[in-house]
Amino acid sequence: MSAPTSFDAVPEIDISGLASADPSVKAAVAQQLGEAAHRVGFMYVSGSGVPDEVFDRMHGASQRFFDQSMDAKMSVYIGNSTNHRGYVPQGGEVFAGGTADKKEAYDCARHRPDRAGSTALSGPNQWPALPGFAEAVTEYYEAVFGAGRAIMRGFALYLSEPEDYFDRYLTDPPSQLRLIHYPVDETATDSPGIGAHTDYECITLLKATQPGLEVLNGAGQWIDVPPRPGCFVVNIGDMLELWTNGLFVATTHRVRKVVSERYSYPLFFNVDYDTLVEPMPKLCAPGQPTRGRLKAGDHLFAQTAQSFVYLRDRIEAGELALPAGSLALSSFGHPTPQS
Repeated sequence: MSAPTSFDAVPEIDISGLASADPSVKAAVAQQLGEAAHRVGFMYVSGSGVPDEVFDRMHGASQRFFDQSMDAKMSVYIGNSTNHRGYVPQGGEVFAGGTADKKEAYDCARHRPDRAGSTALSGPNQWPALPGFAEAVTEYYEAVFGAGRAIMRGFALYLSEPEDYFDRYLTDPPSQLRLIHYPVDETATDSPGIGAHTDYECITLLKATQPGLEVLNGAGQWIDVPPRPGCFVVNIGDMLELWTNGLFVATTHRVRKVVSERYSYPLFFNVDYDTLVEPMPKLCAPGQPTRGRLKAGDHLFAQTAQSFVYLRDRIEAGELALPAGSLALSSFGHPTPQS
């Protein structure tokens, strides 16, 4: 099992050098990215090129959405979608620990009409009837996706591969943007905002408005990762841990009980649905255990179906089946402490 080191802080990396024409500058940034992915699985990333005003427009649209009545939000309920897009009310998602999250969310992704229905996660978004919402969210999605592509190119360089190594797998990925709202409930128990988990994709690029994110180090300690101005929090997901045979670590993380209203915006950056991900042969030493390969989209769908209540209900009713060979929840990551 892969595990992070006993880190006590998350490093910050300026990735602006990835756009340099000087190969040595790119290589220096790639080295920092790879070392952070190996030792911590999390990093702050500055120099992404995503303008603050693009985030501000999206955040304003998100606030308008969550300020609506429950009836208005439920008009785009995710359970009405055939491809897992729309509004997720509180209690709609449960991780391996069994505790319902104290959050509400709105999930969306790119839509290619020519690919609608081609996979379990392909198809249109359920856009709410809010002027400017779709435009602001789409603008932010595309800007952050571009930053994610740059980071993946940095990882390719660190792995001594061509810079565009991962580009072939990024033609129509089910990379999802989540708008998450954590309301404050003074009567709530100590239930977490989000339970302990790893992310199912390659990387996540996150911006949040308040602290709350905690990551689990190799010593079993929870380390606080508060927002930092001008930075995304970027973490490794299951697929890159598998691809690198554990050289990169998908670090377990959670959101602790919310004490101030919090908004969080993760873009879960993935490769194409049908991508077969398996350890790179050059990272497999003789006699070293290796994980079996997974189809990126099937892994994402299986983990999603096991954690969302409406999909679990469909599985129990026999209306939906997990892909063959699906892993149980929390099959990646470091075991969480019992306390």
